[in-house]
Amino acid sequence: MDIRTLTPTICKLMDIESPASSIDTVQEELISKLHQGGKDIIQKCLVFAPDAIGEKIHVTYPSYFTGLYRIVGHSEHLQSVIPPVTPVCFASMLSGASPEVHGIRKSERPVLTVDTIFDTIARAGKRTAIITTPYSSMDLIFRNRAIDYFIEEDDAKVVTKAVAVLEEDRHDFLVVYNQEYDDQLHKTHPFSHECLTALEHYNQSFLERHETVARVWDSYDWLMAYTPDYGGHFNEEKGKGEHGQDIPDDMNLIHHYAWSSRREESC
Repeated sequence: MDIRTLTPTICKLMDIESPASSIDTVQEELISKLHQGGKDIIQKCLVFAPDAIGEKIHVTYPSYFTGLYRIVGHSEHLQSVIPPVTPVCFASMLSGASPEVHGIRKSERPVLTVDTIFDTIARAGKRTAIITTPYSSMDLIFRNRAIDYFIEEDDAKVVTKAVAVLEEDRHDFLVVYNQEYDDQLHKTHPFSHECLTALEHYNQSFLERHETVARVWDSYDWLMAYTPDYGGHFNEEKGKGEHGQDIPDDMNLIHHYAWSSRREESC
């Protein structure tokens, strides 16, 4: 399976229609685990999108994910889409459509014209938000929609704003984007001190947002997803990291999911 399955999976869990161009394949094991826990419909969902975290860094530095694995209930091994670059991947991930269908097939950032998860959730009468950095793919390609856009100067301010937005409890579906690891990847190499520091920031951000979600959304059944878009590799000729090739380092991913335990505790 690949990252296109995120959208139809969330739509099924929220009991809403998938976008018009979305594939039908869903992550059955995740859905089964949620149903076994008494969660037939997820009322709230937060997607944390940490740029450029591939499977290889999980395998190479597993200790960095110890805290995350304590709270997640399911991890899904997935493939990216080709080419594994940011706008292509997030367009596929949040529309459920292939690059050939949604139209972004290289590092460019036009506004998507295909149906997306934001559109179908809005049609269901629910409110969506994107919290991201300026001029990023997440900022630009999902414009002109019924989305509340919160554009912050850097990752740290995105994280702070995410807490504030969650505290207001006005949204049913939020996407929070961080880009520090990808920025450092292109300056250094995939396992540099700078990249590992960025990874720590990503994972700590997820853990802290999990605490906020568990408190603010205590009366709901909710899902949190940790959903990177691709991995990266070291280019010896350039002497720094990059991505965009159909190779395991770039294509292999792990998505992680955590969810509410309210009903399970009350059973």
